[in-house]
Amino acid sequence: MPGGARISFNSVDSSLSSLKNCQSYINTGMDIATHVALDLVESFNDVEDVNSMEKVMIEYAAMDRELNHYMRAIEETVNQIKREKPENIPDLKSLVHEKFTAMERENSDSDLQKNEKYVYFKDQLKLMRKQFCHKSGNGEEAIEQIDEDIAVTQSQMNFICPITQMEMKRPVRNKVCGHTYEEDAILKFIQNRKQQKKKVRCPKIGCSHSDVKGSDLMPDEALKRAIDSQNKQSWSTLDETL
Repeated sequence: MPGGARISFNSVDSSLSSLKNCQSYINTGMDIATHVALDLVESFNDVEDVNSMEKVMIEYAAMDRELNHYMRAIEETVNQIKREKPENIPDLKSLVHEKFTAMERENSDSDLQKNEKYVYFKDQLKLMRKQFCHKSGNGEEAIEQIDEDIAVTQSQMNFICPITQMEMKRPVRNKVCGHTYEEDAILKFIQNRKQQKKKVRCPKIGCSHSDVKGSDLMPDEALKRAIDSQNKQSWSTLDETL
């Protein structure tokens, strides 16, 4: 047929949509596993229980990688066919399988550790361990495992938003520079700067990061729990003195 065979990709588009739904389920599972791990640290559960949640995260990361490879293989195959416009309808299944297999051969354990949600899980876990292990009185062993750059005591942590100058209720962390802000405040700050067609500099004094994006912000669950814990202790102390 001149100009190549006419191929309908409706079924392919439907399959991709279903796969993306599956990916959203994986993301939800990773969010739940992260919250469970933080709960375990906060309630001083056995280290093995927390480590088991890390294994769950790795398994989810492996599923996410496999799903990403499969979707990419489909998209690349479709684009190739559209570009080459073959005379005969090719075997889509074989072409996709070939590309998917090639991608899977390049897998390594380091890929899983670079998964964005796994990285977030590890960072939040380190912060939680530092904040809550020292209160349990047996945190020396756990503290040794924590990177020096985040090994700060709860009393040294800054719970004040650099924008509002008030204690944060819904802190978000900038994954580029590591600073935290009140969620509503930083989002409004970004929106206002965009309306002025200007880049957003991190509002933390001394920070050189000059291009803050909403996509770089992630909920800082560990910091929120630390703030809530301190507030509960303050109210408890106040009650005792009355």
